[in-house]
Amino acid sequence: MARKIRSSPLNIHEIFSDIALLMLATFVFLLVTILITSRSAEEHEVPRMKRDINELKKELASAQAENRRLMHDMDEVTVMTPESQMAKALASAGLDSGKNKKDFDVFVQGLKDLPGHDLHMIVDATGSMHGVTNFLIPVLRVVVIRSGKRLSGITWFSDGKTETYTGTMGEMFDKLMQGAPFIGNEETMGLAFTHAQDEAPVPGAYLVIGDEPSTDTIHYFSIPAPAFTLPIGKENPDALWQYQKLADETGGKMLRLIFE
Repeated sequence: MARKIRSSPLNIHEIFSDIALLMLATFVFLLVTILITSRSAEEHEVPRMKRDINELKKELASAQAENRRLMHDMDEVTVMTPESQMAKALASAGLDSGKNKKDFDVFVQGLKDLPGHDLHMIVDATGSMHGVTNFLIPVLRVVVIRSGKRLSGITWFSDGKTETYTGTMGEMFDKLMQGAPFIGNEETMGLAFTHAQDEAPVPGAYLVIGDEPSTDTIHYFSIPAPAFTLPIGKENPDALWQYQKLADETGGKMLRLIFE
């Protein structure tokens, strides 16, 4: 009778060796996958990063050029007479010659009555003022120059938002045009006065410029300086009434803006 041949038992060392080889192969596979993925990402990310760096370089160069221009303008202004400052303001808006200059010849009655040495402008930046933004800054520059006062601050208001700027006149007007929205329909003037008092020193007078009445409450007796009001645009009876009341309650005056 033939004897059965017993199969040899599994060698534990061989099992562990097989497992180790399998793990090593898996590790090598994952490493190669990671390297390929990383290489692919680099091929896409590096060009993008280079483009971003080039864009940042362009923006920096533009900012440096703008800074040099502003410094040059500031140097010019320090030696300019009020008349030459007005001419420069009008020229920057293309209103320095011909019919445009005649149409833009601005006279503001009562400016010399502003007390103190400085003024703080409160500007309506809602949507109804959007139509005058093209010539608003030249108008404001002319108003400041003809008043003979130093502009110490500008505060805009619109839809429950407000912001106050201080610095040089050029810096403040630049910030106004860049930061003011000139959208919305809520003339929150009361909020603007509160914010202006918190963010800037009390001026000799406030100069309020806008074309619509306030939609929030103005606490007249808490305004620390006379408010001179300057309604512009199409005459609005409600706006004229409130601008006159604001001036009367604070000891200021409602001014008239005349284009000749």
